[in-house]
Formats: sequence, structure tokens, C-alpha cells
Amino acid sequence: MLIGVPKEIKNHEYRIGLTPAGARELVQHGHQVIVQNDGGKSIGLTNDLYEKAGARIVDTAEEIFAKAEMIIKVKEPQAVECQMLREGQILYTYLHLAPDPEQTAGLVKSGCTAIAYETVTDRKGGLPLLAPMSEVAGRMSIQAGAHALERAQGGSGVLLGGVPGVKPANVMVIGGGVVGINAARMAMGMNARVTILDRSLDRLKYLDELYGDRITTLYSTADAIEETLRYADLVIGAVLIPGAAAPKLVTRAQLALMKPGSVLVDVAIDQGGCFETSKATTHQNPTYEVDGIIHYCVANMPGGVARTSTFALTNATLPFAVQLANKGAKRALLDDTHLLNGLNVHAGQITYEAVARDLGYTYVPAAKALG
Repeated sequence: MLIGVPKEIKNHEYRIGLTPAGARELVQHGHQVIVQNDGGKSIGLTNDLYEKAGARIVDTAEEIFAKAEMIIKVKEPQAVECQMLREGQILYTYLHLAPDPEQTAGLVKSGCTAIAYETVTDRKGGLPLLAPMSEVAGRMSIQAGAHALERAQGGSGVLLGGVPGVKPANVMVIGGGVVGINAARMAMGMNARVTILDRSLDRLKYLDELYGDRITTLYSTADAIEETLRYADLVIGAVLIPGAAAPKLVTRAQLALMKPGSVLVDVAIDQGGCFETSKATTHQNPTYEVDGIIHYCVANMPGGVARTSTFALTNATLPFAVQLANKGAKRALLDDTHLLNGLNVHAGQITYEAVARDLGYTYVPAAKALG
């Protein structure tokens, strides 16, 4: 199979879909890999490294999309990229379709087979291709929030860990999954006071057993959210419903409960955000203010630490990429129910139920669409 790796074009996105080591693995399985010129240069992955791994460098994304049977990316295809996709071509990347009707329409029109990293599953019920970026985003959310709390950034001027004689900041984490636990670990490491809210009692029990009195765990209700907002200096939105739009858990009216200069970091922004006042931002202009509350809603947070993120992502995505290349999309998807769960669009059909429901498409089960 001919596999193409284009340079990412989303604002301040420096990750690349495949490391040189990943390219070498695919080449050793008998496949061809083409990589766009200087696609990974900004994070030290030079053309020379890809060529030594057996890949070929091409000048333009247009050439990659025109020739490759499978496109491996990081971020969802931008409008110009959707227009270059074609029927039968495999697109393997993050998609986050539920809050993005324009991208969804573009993929449907293209006729491609679009596999979303964020809905591929594993035997434990986890999301193995989303997890590494969730780990990165969870950890970044605290350093981003800490920076936004600085007075020069519009924040309240609170130091997360405090100092002797001055109390530390209160950090509220909504969601106890991969993002939430990584955010909590970072916040605890900076000596902040951390409260995690979740609707899974099993998860709350696990977190309590893991961290004891270093954190407070609360069952997530509207009352619990409102009460915790009153004293929170930093709020991390870490809620995920796989493949679906994120629920709005903090309304604009509830911002009035918060202290002026407090910060909201919405890690769920890729799925539409879990705060009513959230709107996607970029690393170039990461924050904005609503009713005295600072919002950080960067839609590609892990892109800020692109080298770490690229290696972590390839570690997770490569085994499935090899399956797709070795067997072809149809056989690989039908042979592996966990990879099949990643199929969101095939031949103009929406094959992921939550996306179809949220965007008003007819849902066609993935196995039926492939059949």
C-alpha cells in the first residue's frame, strides 16, 4: 500500500502523523511511505531521517492526496484537504465530527473511508488512540491554567501552589477520566488543592484509593458543580462522551458564582466544549474573557508540545496503521471490532451512531456499510 503523510496545516499545529520509526515499520512490512517536504522539521524530524527510514519526500500535499491509498494525519482535515480526498481512500486521523457539520459533510461528499482515532476502542473499554493525547492535554491544562491565572494574562494573580503563609489555589476538575486524572496529578504536584467531580462512583472510589486525602472527590451534580465553582480558581473541563458532542456542564449564568479572574480550561473543546461560553481558540490567541472569567479553549492543546505528542501518538496508532496497510481497510476493519469502532464515515455513509444522532444523518452500522 502507498501511505501518505502530509504536513499539518491547522493553526500552530506542529505534530506529524508518523515518526521516522513508524515509517520504517511500514516499509519493513512491504509498503511505500511518502512524506511531505519538511513535514516534521519544526520538531526535529527532518527529511533525512524519513529518507533513512525508507520513506520518500514529496513537495506538496496535493501530490500526497492524489497518490496515497491511505492518509495518516493528526488533526481533522481542513476544508482544502477534504476537497482532495477521494472515494475509496483511507483517512486515518482524529476527526471529532459531532460538533463539526462542515467537516462531516466534506467527508461524506468525498466518499472516503474515515477512521477516527478518538473512537477506536480496546478490550478494556478504553480509547487507546485518544489516551496519549488526553494524557498530554490533561497535564498541559494545568500549566496553561496556571499561566492564565497570572495577573498580566488577565487572571486573578493566584499562584497554584501558594507559598508558606499563603494558601494555595483551588483546582476543580470536571471528569475523572484520562484527562482529569492527569490534570489532577499535575495540580497536586504543584501543591494546589484539587477537587474531582465524576458521575462514576467506581471511578471516584478508584481515585480516592489512589490519592487519599490529597484530593477531594465529589459525585457530579448541578448542585456540586455550583458549590465548587464558588471557590475554584482554576476549572478544568475534562468530560468525554465518545464520539458525541460534550455536554454543557457550566452555564454562562453560573460564571457569576466564580471569583473574578478565575480560569476555565476546556479540554473538551474538540467535541464542542463542556462550558456554555466556550469557543475554540488557537495557540496564537489562546484565551478570551467572558463576564470576568478567563477562558482557555485551544482545540489542539497537545500541538503545543508537538515533539512529545508526535512520538506518543505514533506509539499508539502504528499497530492499527500496519493492520490497515497489510490487509486493506475492509478486511482490517471486519477482522478487528475495536478498529471497526473507529470507522465514522464510509462511502458517503455515517457509521458512528453518536455522530449521526448529533448531526441528523441516517446511521448505518459500520459492518453493514462495509458489507
